[in-house]
Amino acid sequence: MKIRARMTTLLIVLGLALPALAMSLNEAMGALSGAKARGQLGEMPNGYLGVVSPGDQAEEIARLINQARRTEYQRLARENGIKQGDVEAIAGQKALEKTSKGQYIQLNGKWIRK
Repeated sequence: MKIRARMTTLLIVLGLALPALAMSLNEAMGALSGAKARGQLGEMPNGYLGVVSPGDQAEEIARLINQARRTEYQRLARENGIKQGDVEAIAGQKALEKTSKGQYIQLNGKWIRK
């Protein structure tokens, strides 16, 4: 009985703590340049971020920013009467061009330093 009570308490505490551990989009945006500089994230030709080297919340940063990008690409496609894939390709090309020297981009499915 004591073990069950302790487990219930632990689950409640973890349930309350998890939202506090979640990263916001603003936090992800603030962490993006550092993650790129450390070689953890890179730009892909499809307009989204990719994880080059996991760690330090790289996956969460990419997930949140990619989610926001996808929403924006959908809006732009709808407003301009074009396919979302076309918006993604244009955004991807621009992102690859704007990526700073020494950071990662994906070309032909492989990560390379620009």
